[in-house]
Amino acid sequence: MDYGMIGKIEKAKRYAEERDRIHFTSFTVEFNGENGQHSISYSDDGWACDCNFFKSRGVCSHTMALERVLKGMVENESEFAHQ
Repeated sequence: MDYGMIGKIEKAKRYAEERDRIHFTSFTVEFNGENGQHSISYSDDGWACDCNFFKSRGVCSHTMALERVLKGMVENESEFAHQ
């Protein structure tokens, strides 16, 4: 392995530890919930989930779990992310 690649690997490790450098703007994930698989997305409009609870409340266990995992890395965190 060349020195350039070694330097990039070390930099990547440091970046991974400095989570405040990373800010998601949009993404889609598949979430394996207890009652099936759900599609969750995040964009400028905030969170979206295809589960029935989210459709009626605008928040659900799937989006709240992702907010906890990505704490500080997404802009539109719900009030539940801090509990």
